[in-house]
Amino acid sequence: MAGPASSRNGSNDELAARRKRAARTAAWVGAIAVLIYVGFILSGVLAR
Repeated sequence: MAGPASSRNGSNDELAARRKRAARTAAWVGAIAVLIYVGFILSGVLAR
C-alpha cells in the first residue's frame, strides 16, 4: 500500500500499529497451523 493510499488511511503511527497487529495475528495463525500439523504427525506415529 505505498503511495497516496497509505496517507489516506491515517497517520504513520496508526499504520505501524495496524501492521503490528496483523503480524501478531499472522504469527498466532501460523503457530496454530504448526500445532495441528505436529498433532497429525504425532497421531500417525503413536497409532502404530
